Amino acid sequence: MQNTAEDISNQAKGHKANLSNPNTSETSKAHSKEVLDSLGGDKAFYGDKDQYASKNPNQVAGGLKAAINNDDISESGKAKAQEKLDNM
Repeated sequence: MQNTAEDISNQAKGHKANLSNPNTSETSKAHSKEVLDSLGGDKAFYGDKDQYASKNPNQVAGGLKAAINNDDISESGKAKAQEKLDNM
């Protein structure tokens, strides 16, 4: 594994899922908590608000606007797209 932002995010997702899983042991959950902390906690997730820093903001805004106006997108999806657009 190369430890790109996406790799780290995927690791964090797996450990976060383990913490929520009622079928895993407390030892396993403690290990996942330690790994999440070492990965950077909430900043380990690829969806961090700086995720658009390397992308063309006009294209990102255009995609979000398209999602907001797309009839095939759910109302909650449109709301999330609007929120992201507002936070740009």
